[in-house]
Parts: sequence; structure tokens; C-alpha cells
Amino acid sequence: MLNNNNHKNEVVIIRGLPGSGKSTLAKSMVDYLHFEADMYLEINGEYVYDATKIKQAHDWCVASAKNALEKGANVVVSNTFVKLWEIQRYIDLGFPYKILELQGKWPNIHGVPIEKIDIMASRWEKLPT
Repeated sequence: MLNNNNHKNEVVIIRGLPGSGKSTLAKSMVDYLHFEADMYLEINGEYVYDATKIKQAHDWCVASAKNALEKGANVVVSNTFVKLWEIQRYIDLGFPYKILELQGKWPNIHGVPIEKIDIMASRWEKLPT
């Protein structure tokens, strides 16, 4: 975990491969508003993957987190964040942040095939030490 300070009104960034426990951990953080790009892809409460909407989903997630932070809320964002530049958008919001990296291996809720997870793992960028 990286943490640039311990002030209130922060963003917690949770990263990990599908099935690592990101959403479960984020949902347990009851004092934080939870956002993830997958929420944008829900229709009537059901996740419907649409590759053409991925950029919009991530833009929505950043904008939602920014809006909540500016209103004084603590925010937790859970996404795969395979590449470090994906995290940088949240750091650039200018609020205190923590980064949690999960390594669990449970069945993923969206049915991502193991072959896709293996590809994501091969592209994984480690946090600087």
C-alpha cells in the first residue's frame, strides 16, 4: 500500500486482477463512496459488458470520484488498474490517496475467462517501491 498522507477526504484506489476481491473490499468500506467503471455498464442493476463504452465508463468513474471528493466525501475506487497511468488520473485529482493492491484468487463476478486474466497479468505494471 502506498499512502501520501493520512488526512480525511481521501481516495482509496484498489487495484487487482478480476477475482482478487476488489469490489468486495470496496463495498465493505462503509465510510467511503464506492465507484468502479463496471457500475457505468450496469443496466437495471445487471452488468452488461460493452467494449464500445469502456472509455466512457472510466471517464464517468473519474468524474464521479472527483465530484464526490469535491463535496467532501471519502471515495474508494476499485478497478483492475493494470497500467499505472490508469491510477494516475485519480492521483492527479489532488486529494490524499492510498493504493491497495489485491492478489486474491476467487471466481470473478463478471465471468472473465482465465485466458483474459492471464493476458492482464502479463501486462501488469508493478507499483514503484
